[in-house]
Amino acid sequence: MKKITKSLLSLVFLMSIFVIPTISLALNVDTDLGATQVTSNLKLSTKSPLDTATSLINTAMMFLGIIAVCIILLGGFKWMTAMGSEEKIGEAQKLMVAGVVGIIIILSAWGIANYVLRTANTVTTGTGSSAGTNN
Repeated sequence: MKKITKSLLSLVFLMSIFVIPTISLALNVDTDLGATQVTSNLKLSTKSPLDTATSLINTAMMFLGIIAVCIILLGGFKWMTAMGSEEKIGEAQKLMVAGVVGIIIILSAWGIANYVLRTANTVTTGTGSSAGTNN
């Protein structure tokens, strides 16, 4: 009886190792588990991370540039409506100088960011394609 039990256990063990995996591999089981449906509904971007970062930086710098130009225009408007008041003219000049300094800082930051992204692209891909241009 002991011998039959050992033989039966050995047979079950061998079947579990060799036969059952072979049968399960032969089955046409969908292993997608819904991944195709999820990825088709996500609508992810096909742009590279470099292009995405470049677009974000360019948009932020454009927004800041518009604000700086508005500050300069506000200073010019205050100067025109100062009616000769030295105090108002001084305030308007300060606004215009602040706007010009802001534009200089924004352009410098954009140039540095563009250089860093272009260098990162060159280092990681080995190509010299230009970051900051919308291809």
